[in-house]
Amino acid sequence: MSDPEITLYRLQACPFCERVVRKLEAYDLDYRSRFVEPMHSDRDVVKRISGKRTVPAMVDEATGVTMSESANIVDYLDRTYGDADETGGAA
Repeated sequence: MSDPEITLYRLQACPFCERVVRKLEAYDLDYRSRFVEPMHSDRDVVKRISGKRTVPAMVDEATGVTMSESANIVDYLDRTYGDADETGGAA
């Protein structure tokens, strides 16, 4: 089995990160979790990949997309991996 193409940079017990995790699991997508430093100023790995130090941040190697902000990530997952017949969540 190969490594997952999606990497999620997240914090433990972060509600915004959990929102993305729930969406990844709803679409049964394999992903790798990378837990980052709790101190915002120490999140250099996130800054290198997304340009920001905020989490969640996601890299999808299958499509070449890197993004942050949970709402943006969930929308992207819905558009990219969602079923055309499924609304994907809140109205």
